[in-house]
Amino acid sequence: MSDPLNERLNQILPKVISDAFLSGAGIGNETPFYIFDYPPGDELRVRDYLRTLLEHIPKQKHGLRVKHIDLFDFVLDYLKGRNLLDKTIQMQRVEGDEKLKKALAGPLNVKEKLTPYFSQVVQPNQQDLVILSGVGGVYPLLRTSTLLSNLQSVMGRTPLVVFYPGKYDQVTLRLFGKLRLSAFFEGEGKGTGKKSENYYRAFKLIT
Repeated sequence: MSDPLNERLNQILPKVISDAFLSGAGIGNETPFYIFDYPPGDELRVRDYLRTLLEHIPKQKHGLRVKHIDLFDFVLDYLKGRNLLDKTIQMQRVEGDEKLKKALAGPLNVKEKLTPYFSQVVQPNQQDLVILSGVGGVYPLLRTSTLLSNLQSVMGRTPLVVFYPGKYDQVTLRLFGKLRLSAFFEGEGKGTGKKSENYYRAFKLIT
C-alpha cells in the first residue's frame, strides 16, 4: 500500500546532503529557505524520522556541519536564560494563554530579541545546514512566517529547512492545515509589487 508521507521522507536525506542543494544551485539569488510540510497527525512519525535523519547525515556526508534547533526548546532556553521561564509557567497556569501572549510580546520580539539570539546560538556562518522543528509547539508565541522574515538577515547562504506541521503552497503557510498565517506579500506591501516588512520566500523541500 502506498504511503505518500514515507515516500516524501525518503527523499529528504539524499537531497539535503547533495552538493547542488548545499550550494544553492538553481535558486539564483533567493534565500535558501525550504519547508517540508506534513499532516499534523503525523507529528510523531516525523519526529522519529528527524532523529534518524540527524543520525544518518554525518554517516552519508562526512564533515557536514549541521545544526538542529527545536523551536520549543529554543524559546524555553531563551526564557530561562533571562529568568523568565518560571514566571511564564506560573502566568500561563493562572491567567491563561491570551494574557501570556500579551505579556511575552516584548521579551519574544522576533526582530529585536529572538533573531539576535538565534544568530548567537546557531552561528549560521559556521554551519552547512540548519534544520528547524517544533513549530507547532511554540504557536502562538512564535510564528513561522515572522521568524523566516527576520532570519533572512542572519542566515546568509546557509540552507534552512523547516519541518512544518501543516500545509505550504509556496504562497501561504497554514499551521495544522487550518490557520492561515502568512503570504508572500503582507501588510501595505500586498498588491503593490513591493516587499512588505514581513516578506519572505521559502521553497518546498519535497513536493
